[in-house]
Order: sequence, then structure tokens, then C-alpha cells
Amino acid sequence: MIEFHDDTITGGRRAAALERVAEPTRPVMTGERARQVDIGRLPDDVVALVDALGPGENLVLTRDGLPVAAISSAGPRPGPPRTDDADVTVVATAMKLSASARRALSAELGPDYVVLDPHSAPATADVLLVPPVSPQLIGNLRAKFPKARVVLAEVEDTELGISYHGPVRRLLDAGAETYLTSANVPHLARQLDHTVAQRQQLGRGATAPLEISPGT
Repeated sequence: MIEFHDDTITGGRRAAALERVAEPTRPVMTGERARQVDIGRLPDDVVALVDALGPGENLVLTRDGLPVAAISSAGPRPGPPRTDDADVTVVATAMKLSASARRALSAELGPDYVVLDPHSAPATADVLLVPPVSPQLIGNLRAKFPKARVVLAEVEDTELGISYHGPVRRLLDAGAETYLTSANVPHLARQLDHTVAQRQQLGRGATAPLEISPGT
């Protein structure tokens, strides 16, 4: 719970301020509801300090060296996410993502997924999410996560500070509609026919999205 103290602290009020933040924290109430701030809105380094709080511990916030608020632990620290559950898909992110970005991705995927950085993910991870990198680096990552399905992703999210552009994104931004990777000419013909037919459906008002079609 967070206590907000907006008073300007000067002179003899310093001791009172120190006593106030040293007391067990209580919510500031507006009517019957406590003020709340979603932890995802805080900087990652502050989130890390909050996550590290043990039962009964406080994190004191200061302004110009003087305490203005305190954050206290709301209960026991949560344990590490379960990765040994057969019904949970473990995603290792080889792209550099902040803790808040990983939490956002995990929340969007839902409870059947666990998203971890590559240092925390087990070698049995199911999916390895990587940006466009060299074949050598992909080979090294596959050796570390031999059971994982490697998924290349180009993503940009300014709100979460993520920017991973690659050649496919640049081509699509330049005006290309579809990117085909074909194992052979017959497969290319099937892909091209499917793409053209899908484009015609879109022209008739259908809503099916165009795809980047992989080779098999």
C-alpha cells in the first residue's frame, strides 16, 4: 500500500516526517476507497525494489533527501512461476524486454503461458522468441533450448519501449502486402494462389487478414 504525503517538509517538520513514514503504513482514503497506482506504471528499477520487499519491510520514498512516502509489503512474496506444469507453455524471450514488457506479454497470452527472460527460463522451454538475428546466434540459442520452437518476431511498442525492426517489417512498410517463404516452386504456386484468392476476397469485403506465409 502507498501513502502519499504532499506536505512541504522543512525545519522542525523533518522529525515528524521521519516518524510518519516509520509507522506501519495505512492507505490514504477517499471516501471508502484507498488510492491505488498500478505497479506496471512505475519504472522497472522501482518495481524491482518493491518486488524485493519482505513481509513487514518498507520502501521509503524521499524528496531532496527527506522522506515523503513509504511503500510496504502487502503480504508474502510470491514464489517463482511454475514451469513444470504440462499445461503451461514456457516462453523464453531472447529479445531484450523490460520486466514490465514481459508482464504485459504474459498477461496478453493468458494463464496458460509463462514468459521468462533467457537467464531464468529452463532448458525445457517450449517457445524461444527472438528478434531477427544471425543464423549463428539462433544456433547457439537452439543449443541452449533444444526443445523450444524458435519464433522470429519483429515488434515495435513505443509505450513499452520496444523496437525490433527487421527486413520483413521494412519491406511491408514500403508497400509489400505478403511475404512468402517457399521450399520449392510447387509450394510457391500454392502459396501464391492462396494469396491472390485471399486478396480477391478482401476486395469483395471479406475481413480475413493477409499473412506472412512460411515455407514447409
